[in-house]
Amino acid sequence: MATRLRKTRKYRGSRTHGWGQIGQHRSTGHKGGQGQTGQLKHHFSSMLKYDPNHFGHDSMHPPNQKIIKKWINIRDLDNINYKFKDSETKILDLTSLGYDKLLGGGSIKNKYVIKIKNITNNAKQKIIQSRGKVLSNND
Repeated sequence: MATRLRKTRKYRGSRTHGWGQIGQHRSTGHKGGQGQTGQLKHHFSSMLKYDPNHFGHDSMHPPNQKIIKKWINIRDLDNINYKFKDSETKILDLTSLGYDKLLGGGSIKNKYVIKIKNITNNAKQKIIQSRGKVLSNND
């Protein structure tokens, strides 16, 4: 809109621009800006008072945490075994099945050679006790 057509042109010289007697428009609404405006400028002290954790992150939730998406327990290896019927020593490539980590819950009956990215110490001990082997990147 052109400046000459604005309503404020009509109010030039009037003190309150149609908002009443003692600055009624001035004290309401978004005083000092909307939302997070001015938190590094004129609202810095209120930001420190009311939002002291505004900057940084929680140490228990780092921004670059390693998220393991899919895992499996040792008790489930016998159920997966039906896909791999090779010989006495079963070779299970859990990485190709989409698993990222092998956990040590449960027990196994057979001996396996297992390929996996990550494995817990408990799971590794149980596989070795059953005379199996572990091939992992975590060695």
